[in-house]
Amino acid sequence: MRLSGTTTMKEYELVVVGGGTANNVADAAASAGMETALVEKKKLGGTCLNRGCNPSKMLIQSAKVAETVRGSERFGIESSLDSIDFGGIVDEMETKLSGIADGMEERYSAKENLTLYKDVARFVGERTLELDGGEKIRGEKVVVATGSSPLVPPIDGLDEVDYMTSREALYLDEPPESLVVLGGGYISCELGYFFEAMGTEVRIVEANDVLLHREDSDIAEEFHGIAEGRHEVRTGYIGTAVRETPDGVEVVAEATDNGDGAEEDEITVSGEKLLVAVGRKPNTESLNLETAGIETDERGFVKTDKHLETTAENVWAQGDVAGNFVFKHSGDYETEHVVRNVVHDEGMEIDYSAMPHAIFTEPQIAGVGKTEDELAEEVVEYSVGTARFEDSAMGRAKKLEHGFAKALVAHDGEILGFQVIGEEASVLVHEAVVAMRNGVTADEVSDTIHAHPTLSRVVEAAFVDAV
Repeated sequence: MRLSGTTTMKEYELVVVGGGTANNVADAAASAGMETALVEKKKLGGTCLNRGCNPSKMLIQSAKVAETVRGSERFGIESSLDSIDFGGIVDEMETKLSGIADGMEERYSAKENLTLYKDVARFVGERTLELDGGEKIRGEKVVVATGSSPLVPPIDGLDEVDYMTSREALYLDEPPESLVVLGGGYISCELGYFFEAMGTEVRIVEANDVLLHREDSDIAEEFHGIAEGRHEVRTGYIGTAVRETPDGVEVVAEATDNGDGAEEDEITVSGEKLLVAVGRKPNTESLNLETAGIETDERGFVKTDKHLETTAENVWAQGDVAGNFVFKHSGDYETEHVVRNVVHDEGMEIDYSAMPHAIFTEPQIAGVGKTEDELAEEVVEYSVGTARFEDSAMGRAKKLEHGFAKALVAHDGEILGFQVIGEEASVLVHEAVVAMRNGVTADEVSDTIHAHPTLSRVVEAAFVDAV
């Protein structure tokens, strides 16, 4: 690792601020012979590797195995779940991912043309940054990729209790006996499922009238019913106060105007631990962006154009901080474009069409394109095709009791959207993704031979129903 202790200005051809997905930009630039600086205080790999996708999915897989054992009698197999080595599960996950992050740092520290600064940077001028250590660096080109972090709302008393965000919840030594979760989005529902499977009593408080309210309403309602069978779910309430109790924490929540979920004006929900999972915010507050002429939107996300360039010349932004999509796969896609535009000067426009997403609850949820709620607002003509998992041969073989696929199709056959909740939804959605990305019509999908008796027949059946 090459760190300078002087206060003189160090000039680089490229400075990358943030070591998440954008570390690949720094790697590509250095490999192309550009003198490059990469600034990252925390572990390389960013949120996904260290505090998000990777650790959460490893933990959720253990939860899925535990639930499979508990449900084995449905298949005529007697089994018992005698114990769960929670600490061992977390330790194995942490060891595996830390090894990847440490290996990345070791590799980049020794890479030719690349200087790794384990520090925090803020802009002090045009493409000029100052590190916490006092050193100043400047890039002919700069990429801002500082990611996002959990949003913590201003709730009375919250600072006086030992609450968690997703960062801390992923690395507990043992599961709490009970857990109150503020928020009903994907982080809340994924971690709620994990902790419930580990033996924790989970209580979710959500301001909207249904969990995962940004999903297609049919999908959200299906999942909401499943979640209510696992957890105590209180929708239509927003947390307004938190206080410590002898047994943990107590949350006071007031009814909102977002739906019919609330039956009382005010409720209290108690638990041993509190998880705040109400959303994420861009890491832009301390960057001093205005000094560099970099504009943000009303939520604090960096504004970018079709080339991912910001309002400052020769400064680009990518990933969560840009806010185009807050997904790891969109960040990876943006990395490809930033490399081509920043390192190779190709001037390539980015195309976000057919951007999928997946939620790793149980069952999984995935979607691409428009939801029916969005199409209804646009007043466009379309047809809807649905197919339930339990009506398929593989669904019956797996004894699936929940889940369906939903295809939204324009009258000319254009696929407008596809949503799915059920077994392997994160895989099944990609048939629609490829079709939409390449202009394949719903008729062509429905006319494609799907192997029997795969779950893909559910996708086929939804499109057949739509056309």
